[in-house]
Amino acid sequence: MKPLSRNAMAWRAAQDLYEGMYVNLGIGVPVMVPPYIPAGREVILHSENGMLGFTGLGKDEVVDPDLVNAAKEPVRLLPGGVFFDHATSFTMIRGGHIDVALLGAFEVSERGDIANWTVDDPGRAPGVGGAMDLAVGAREVRVIMEHTTREGEPRLRKTCRYPLTAAGVVKRIYTSLAVLDVADGVLVVREILEGMTFDDIVQRTEAALRLAPDCRPLRTPIA
Repeated sequence: MKPLSRNAMAWRAAQDLYEGMYVNLGIGVPVMVPPYIPAGREVILHSENGMLGFTGLGKDEVVDPDLVNAAKEPVRLLPGGVFFDHATSFTMIRGGHIDVALLGAFEVSERGDIANWTVDDPGRAPGVGGAMDLAVGAREVRVIMEHTTREGEPRLRKTCRYPLTAAGVVKRIYTSLAVLDVADGVLVVREILEGMTFDDIVQRTEAALRLAPDCRPLRTPIA
């Protein structure tokens, strides 16, 4: 069974963003979310580099090299959108004004610990960055990540092996195989990729799992 693509994971996460939410998008798959927010639903996107009220660029839109998100990707400011300095941006984060932080991660534990930084990869900044503030400042933390590594090792673990960004903060996880919620030290499987079984998910997961009574197939219109 072919796992969901990064675009498909972004689509699924976007469906759970509701009208009027203030949402920070982390680097990686989260910044792919804007095009998949349902039409007519106002979700106010926040970028830690100092922007509120933006969306992704369409295919034929002109790129403004000075207008970028935290991942340095071009975006478009929406009517009413604003810019502000870095200090103000982090005041918003630390002050609890962000409803949801959508973050990428290397690993998440069964207790909702998140690990999304490393000092071992020369291609990445050697520090935790703003994710630490988002993980403890946002009202809710959700993670989008591959279910396993390229070598097939689980990313959902009993205990994270990477340095923690924050402990016990993750509420929901969107993976390439399932949608899971963190509850009382166990991951509750809410949706499973169509064509797979709960046993298939168990085999690819180290963390303790529980099947939700109303678990349903995970389907997306995105390839």
